[in-house]
Amino acid sequence: MKYVLLTLISAMLLSISWPTYGVPFFIFFALVPLLMMEHGISKFSSYKRKSWVVFGLSYLCFVIWNAVTTGWLYGSKNPDGSHSMMAVLFPVLVNSLLYSLVFQCYHWYKNAQGTYWGLGFFIAIWMSFEKFHLGWELTWPWLNLGNVFSDYPKLIQWYDTLGATGGSFWILLINVLLFYTVRTWEAGRKRKDLIKNSSIVAGLIIIPMIISLIKFNNFNEKPIGQVNVLMLQPDLDPYAEKYSIDSLTIENDLLSLAERNSKGKIDYYIAPETALPGRGSISETAFEKSLILNNIKNFLSKHPGSVFSTGISSHKFYTNKNNLPKEAYQLNQGLWVESFNTAVQIVPNQKVEVYHKGKLVPGVEIFPYMSYLKPILGDAMLNLGGTVASLGTDKERVAFSNPFNKGKLAPIICYESIYGEFTTDYVKKGANFLAIMTNDSWWGVTEGHKQLLSYAKLRAIETRREIARAANSGISAHINAKGEILEDTFYGDKTTLFAKVNLYDGMTFYARSGDLLSRFSIFALGFLLFYFLIKWFQRKTKKA
Repeated sequence: MKYVLLTLISAMLLSISWPTYGVPFFIFFALVPLLMMEHGISKFSSYKRKSWVVFGLSYLCFVIWNAVTTGWLYGSKNPDGSHSMMAVLFPVLVNSLLYSLVFQCYHWYKNAQGTYWGLGFFIAIWMSFEKFHLGWELTWPWLNLGNVFSDYPKLIQWYDTLGATGGSFWILLINVLLFYTVRTWEAGRKRKDLIKNSSIVAGLIIIPMIISLIKFNNFNEKPIGQVNVLMLQPDLDPYAEKYSIDSLTIENDLLSLAERNSKGKIDYYIAPETALPGRGSISETAFEKSLILNNIKNFLSKHPGSVFSTGISSHKFYTNKNNLPKEAYQLNQGLWVESFNTAVQIVPNQKVEVYHKGKLVPGVEIFPYMSYLKPILGDAMLNLGGTVASLGTDKERVAFSNPFNKGKLAPIICYESIYGEFTTDYVKKGANFLAIMTNDSWWGVTEGHKQLLSYAKLRAIETRREIARAANSGISAHINAKGEILEDTFYGDKTTLFAKVNLYDGMTFYARSGDLLSRFSIFALGFLLFYFLIKWFQRKTKKA
């Protein structure tokens, strides 16, 4: 029961640390009880299968943490309107399994190499896993530890140097040092060591926060310009209205919303992810002939100097099966189609600029490792996410230049806003402000849309770019380069949000270097594994 209790304490501390309802300071010792559980079972218990006990208890901890923090996924629905249990069970159970495997590797390594080497391995493998979780096709970095301070931007201004992955390293280091402090106290009961170790831990917590507060209060980067942005929030039900109402009616409502709220000069109209066309999608080979897109150009002709950026559903047709994109699927004999979640910038008398979402939601927008799994599973996995095939993506980010001013917009689409290093690629392309086009309506009034908004603050700090966030049902928001929400809307309102957005062209250290500590951790993990193999080989040689 002692080990179960320690496991449950870690689960509780991890859960209550999380935004947007928690207190993040618990995260600094949330993993300590779990480390104590592992150490107690490994060193002092009489269990015959200690590894299985450690695995089972760690899995219990991570299942509780995942369920509490991401259980809002249950708010998503099947096409018939019923709630999808698989939408929450699959990510919770699989993500918990991945975390448990990471912890199990630490358990094995620590028992083989000793506590001190093991703790270094723990930091290295957790950081490496978070980096891996940012890049593969089952990517789900929602619970990366560095995200936990997203509601406290004043305390993490140094993320402009090391990013949210630097925050993960910070949190892991503090937890390991606290565990070490507890163990040395239990072993020797020396007050001098306790005071010294506690002081080091306190310093490592407080000093980065002090540095952050200084950076926050002394932020004085000069903008190169300012643009007037009107964010549109149409509050269109993504399950029923979007597919039952005529596309032109949807567009007329959106443009009427924009027209009614156009007070003075508007440089940018920004609409949410897949705001158009309603059901179906727009052919990219016929953009210039599209009635929907030309209606927007006609709207802009009444507002000289304005551009319109929006999310749309689009597609490309192919009639030659040679060199087909892997995401293309066959419609009928001799005809294939590739679908996209797209952002466009529309300017009168100019070609429509296009960007295809690069980070897709697993199971919903992408069939993970389709070329390997589809021959085995057929269409079984496709139906879980409510999609017929994986969407196509762009391999590189883009920045939409405004022909009327200095604005260069980063067209970030929904899920992409969770990814730090990925977002810096927009900045490297010249973006001087970030436009997040999102549809958070799938989960209803839950923590999901609040957490996604909260994570956007991290991207503002990392890149030192202001954000204009247009959400279908809310929360639309204007976030400054320090990660503060200056203005926002209510979830569920049909409304607009006007903001004067500052343009910045400086490059932060993080924008230049990306997830530096993650790459260092991968190198350290390789070294520790190599060191283990060398030791193992030496032992085998001596025995021989």
